[in-house]
Amino acid sequence: MNNIKMAFLTGMLALSISTATNAQESSYSYGTVWEAHGIRILPGQFENYMDHLSGSWKQVYDFAKKEGHVIDYHVLATNNARKGEADIMLVIEYKDYMKTAEYQDFQKKIDELLSTNERKADKEFGERATMRETLSSMQFQELDLK
Repeated sequence: MNNIKMAFLTGMLALSISTATNAQESSYSYGTVWEAHGIRILPGQFENYMDHLSGSWKQVYDFAKKEGHVIDYHVLATNNARKGEADIMLVIEYKDYMKTAEYQDFQKKIDELLSTNERKADKEFGERATMRETLSSMQFQELDLK
């Protein structure tokens, strides 16, 4: 058999094995989307920051749950945080990623809910720098094993 025929047959065999492998069902499916924010609270600001979380932060995520975008959210305290580690973790579980138009529509509803706008919200975000420092922000997608 000449080299061209051999290469062709080898390629066809590899393609058929690859197709058979791809046809097998995966052992997982994509699940919900999670965000985690590591927050270090500045000295003397714990109660102030918790007031913020209990106020507008909670209001936003309760509304997002009602709208069906968020499944749940949690504020987790770190036990015995070492230097450089977060004091609390803010963890939000989203139903899925939002498309840009969907996010913009949702943001308008949040602005109405909080009687704010993008410029005012940005200023308030900056003012919270006196209470806390965000050490990390990560996003994950759950893989549901079958």
